[in-house]
Amino acid sequence: MFVERRHHPRFKLNLPVEVHAEGSDTPIHFATSDLSLDGCYIESMYPFPVGTSLELKLELSDTLLIDAKVVTADPQFGNGIQFLRMLPED
Repeated sequence: MFVERRHHPRFKLNLPVEVHAEGSDTPIHFATSDLSLDGCYIESMYPFPVGTSLELKLELSDTLLIDAKVVTADPQFGNGIQFLRMLPED
């Protein structure tokens, strides 16, 4: 039996996201494959290790600035990202 662990539904959305990983000054550009209120999945051939802290710039109608961390790493596919903090108006 499958038990849903997510608190919010995920939506299949392909949105541009700029990622700043801890210890790196160079942003990397990815796309989301799904998005919810508390996380997303980004597609990448070379995913970040689980536990990596990230700063995200997600482009919706406005730019959202989000502190996040990597919670899953799927080699040659991407990362599950948990949102930790964003501005209250976002």
